[in-house]
Amino acid sequence: MSYTAIQVENLTKQYILRHQQVGSYTALRDVLVDKVKSYAKGKFTSQTKETFLALDDVSFSIQSGDRVGIIGRNGAGKSTLLKVLSRIVAPTKGRVTLDGRIASLLEVGTGFHPELSGRENIYLNGAILGMSRAEIDRKFDEIVAFAEVERFLDTPVKRYSSGMYVRLAFAVAAHLEPEILIVDEVLAVGDAAFQKKCLGRMKEVAGEGRTVIFVSHNMEAVQKLCNTGILLHKGKLVKEGTMDSVIKAYLEQNASAQSIFEIEKPADAAERAGYAERVIIRNADESVTAEVPVASPFMVDVEFIIQRELDHFIVGAGIMTMIRFHFDDVHLAPGMYKLIIGLSNHESSFHFIDNFVYFDISEAVGAKLDERVVNLRSGLIFNQVKTELISL
Repeated sequence: MSYTAIQVENLTKQYILRHQQVGSYTALRDVLVDKVKSYAKGKFTSQTKETFLALDDVSFSIQSGDRVGIIGRNGAGKSTLLKVLSRIVAPTKGRVTLDGRIASLLEVGTGFHPELSGRENIYLNGAILGMSRAEIDRKFDEIVAFAEVERFLDTPVKRYSSGMYVRLAFAVAAHLEPEILIVDEVLAVGDAAFQKKCLGRMKEVAGEGRTVIFVSHNMEAVQKLCNTGILLHKGKLVKEGTMDSVIKAYLEQNASAQSIFEIEKPADAAERAGYAERVIIRNADESVTAEVPVASPFMVDVEFIIQRELDHFIVGAGIMTMIRFHFDDVHLAPGMYKLIIGLSNHESSFHFIDNFVYFDISEAVGAKLDERVVNLRSGLIFNQVKTELISL
């Protein structure tokens, strides 16, 4: 039977940012004078402080057995939220109610004592979770096998590589039977095979009726693992719902003004047969975007001016029109790509644009990759590109 595992009400976390005064140095007399002046004016707060809301009035609830993905841009408040849920930091305002034991994997080294061996840290973490030695003994071999650190089990963990550290930390967190498992982006340290194994283990944990909270910038991993999602932006909860709907909102949020590229008019434009004015990147649904999901179709709008009658363009002088290129059969690996635009006829080139338009192929949602996906970053990639002429 499902129950509310986590209840968050009006959660706010505020930090005080202190800014050092600009100067070569600050003498003791300057500090004393400033304090006296502040006291005389009845002011006890420094003008070099400001407040920063890492979380701003966040409320949500999570049911037992839910696999929740928390996504958002850097600085959105994801890690702060996990630290509050893990009871590492206290909230400034609001309340968090947790039902069950929590195991957290937030960053490399969290919860491990560097001077203790891997074996000792397993028992230490189990004791922190409130487990008896018999319970830990029952899970011990499974933890060691999952982490693949048998040879180094009695070595102090301070000598572990970051990958070994994460493997053991995840194995401990996932196998000591917490009711709530919290995993941050730290899994990115591991290799692809280990990440796949971790995702499988988290699915098993959720299948046993326990709750999983996962934070990652890898949209494909989040979409595969999680059934519900939360989108944070500048400390606020802006979307909650199914994982697919939350990822869609995240991608739309990232569609910035950089999706539309205004091209500077050439100095000799009057002498040219034509020139490009604007380039726009669009998703398959024609929405403007700066981020195209991997293996997803997208479109490029090129708006241009034709200045005089041309045999190869059925337009008159001074008519603005646009050609849309449809990239439907996409086989590009995730990464940043440069778009090169050129206008020409059989006789000459009117306008060539290089090093100007860029877009990202992201780690994406429900992507079906095959052997045709390539890692090239330049050159001719697409064999079939459909075009259409659009009159504006």
